[in-house]
Amino acid sequence: MEKKVMNRWLVVVGAILIQLALGAIYAWSVFTPKLTAASGDYQFTAGQAAWIFSAGLFFFALVMIWAGRKLNSIGPQKLAISGGIILGLGYILAGFFGDSFITQLIFIGIIGGSGIGLAYVVPIAVGVKWFPDKKGMLTGLAVAGFGFGATIWVKWAGSWGGGLLDTLNIAGLDGIRSVFVLYGIIFAGMVILGSLVMKDPPAGWLPEGYTPPTKASNSPTGIVEFDSNEMIKTPQYYMLFITFVFSALAGLMVIYCIKLFGIDALTYSKLGSLDPTNVEFLSTKEWASAIAGTAMATYAILNGLGRIVWGVVSDKIGRKLSIFLMCLIQGIIMLLLFKLGGSVVGFIAAAAIIGFNFGGNFALFPAATADFFGNKTVGRNYGLVFFAYGIAGIAGPQIAGYFKDAASGATTPAAWLTPFIIAGIACLLGAFIILFSKAPKKA
Repeated sequence: MEKKVMNRWLVVVGAILIQLALGAIYAWSVFTPKLTAASGDYQFTAGQAAWIFSAGLFFFALVMIWAGRKLNSIGPQKLAISGGIILGLGYILAGFFGDSFITQLIFIGIIGGSGIGLAYVVPIAVGVKWFPDKKGMLTGLAVAGFGFGATIWVKWAGSWGGGLLDTLNIAGLDGIRSVFVLYGIIFAGMVILGSLVMKDPPAGWLPEGYTPPTKASNSPTGIVEFDSNEMIKTPQYYMLFITFVFSALAGLMVIYCIKLFGIDALTYSKLGSLDPTNVEFLSTKEWASAIAGTAMATYAILNGLGRIVWGVVSDKIGRKLSIFLMCLIQGIIMLLLFKLGGSVVGFIAAAAIIGFNFGGNFALFPAATADFFGNKTVGRNYGLVFFAYGIAGIAGPQIAGYFKDAASGATTPAAWLTPFIIAGIACLLGAFIILFSKAPKKA
């Protein structure tokens, strides 16, 4: 009797559920205004707030390399469950003990980021095996929740029902730490639930009507598989890696600073100064903060949508052209962001476009890794490509935080101009580099 095979679309549902929780890291900007408030309980510098975010991104990418190598020996289900538990534990510990920069750096950045890294590779690696016929679409759907999740966590903490940051009180903790505890419990539960369907297809299974390309095919997937040691000896690996660093740097910079920049740019546009002695300053700052919150949510929604759309588009026009267009558009918008940030419509539109293109990275680069180096090894190989994201996660936020701290007390938002120019040029360089890439061949 033929063994019944699981409906492959259940893998997509499980993947989205996992990624909704893992998108927690992109909600960090909702906490930064309270953490950096000069009159608040924490009084972190912009650089310190950026370091917590950067640490989360770096350990996410670093641990993902190890997770990709251990995926087959540990098993996708166990790996994802362990990631969910560690992510949730990091946030819960930050809630109860995160009263300083160091403790938040450890619990949110190192422990939370490591949990994300353990679980993130699982839906991609499992999904590509279930959807060899639709890799771009699958990788887009599998990671879409990561972007969409940030919208939920940002809006729930910041505004829905009055905003958990202002209304939630768990065990006498303040709003920030109460949210950490609640979110930690939710994140762990969601990842564990989604992990129940993270199982590889039976050996030799193929989708109905699908014939894999042969070695003679023009498709890159017709080329033999590369293991990790072979991959890192090819120039194509470094071209993908560098392009990913440059492209991700812009999006991660904006995720970190979108609320801080939005408050500065919109307040200055309305008042002509960031002078806190102005009688209208506080009310204008509150108005700007609300607009920036909307821009954050818009960014997150388009981030999730961009993962799906760019993935589907790349199945039609090819991965190289898609990455080129994504980087080109992103570079242009980053160069215009400082100017666009002065108007409500311009700021929200720029946030939407940047979020949409940033989301495309997470559909295009895993699919390109599979195209170039093989479907079967993508779980191991993509971790080494994805480490580019960890580097970008330090560079992007830190560049923005450095210039913001250096301009402490400034009465104009000019400090933001230089980091946006750096990010824009980096994206354009990425677009240029990817044009020279092509699928490698074995001798």
